[in-house]
Amino acid sequence: MRHYGIIGNPLTHSFSPGYFTQKFADEGIDATYCAYEIPDLSNIATIMKQLYGFNVTYPYKELILPHLHSVDSVAANIGAVNVVCNGKGYNTDWLGFLQSIKPHLLPEDKMVLVLGTGGVSKAVQYALDVLGLHYTVVSRNPQGNAIAYSDLTPECIAMHTVIVNCTPLGMFPEVDTLPDIPYNYLTNSHLLYDCVYNPEQTAFLREGSQRGARTINGLQMLHLQADEAWRIWSENNR
Repeated sequence: MRHYGIIGNPLTHSFSPGYFTQKFADEGIDATYCAYEIPDLSNIATIMKQLYGFNVTYPYKELILPHLHSVDSVAANIGAVNVVCNGKGYNTDWLGFLQSIKPHLLPEDKMVLVLGTGGVSKAVQYALDVLGLHYTVVSRNPQGNAIAYSDLTPECIAMHTVIVNCTPLGMFPEVDTLPDIPYNYLTNSHLLYDCVYNPEQTAFLREGSQRGARTINGLQMLHLQADEAWRIWSENNR
């Protein structure tokens, strides 16, 4: 029997254990998948020895990099890892995001606001580069080319018809939290994408829906990145 898992903190919101446990049962795979809610990465070497592969979620997608034996070229370019196999880091978040948002993009959707600067944000930015879309990163503590939430003027919101929440705001159990953007400037020309998938409709998406915006949650992104993670584990564990 092979053992897989997910590391992060917290993990009460995570659907990954249920998703993979069901997948293993449906496909007759002799394996387990467990959640490792850890306060830090001090024991990550032990966990890596116990597992054939594992997922990485908030807040360790960037912090885990120094603990890995190697990182594939895409994950190195992104600067964040959400999949580990045999001590090597990969990123499948970017592909899950790209494949899930692409069918919903309209020809006029050319400029994107990316809320947050963490590991998910970096994967989303990579996907947007692949799609050839222009984006602006929004941060509470802007550095480089990022802007502050206070810089989100009516003109800025109107120009950026796609807004992607890459922060954990709104994630279960803190379901009433949401990014501090001027929602009253949203229209039916906007597409709001929330990388959070639990709850199904976050406060961020609810605000968009009330103003006629198109909305997408992160559940399909989760499934797509998980399937790609399984492909990586399967190919490397033959």
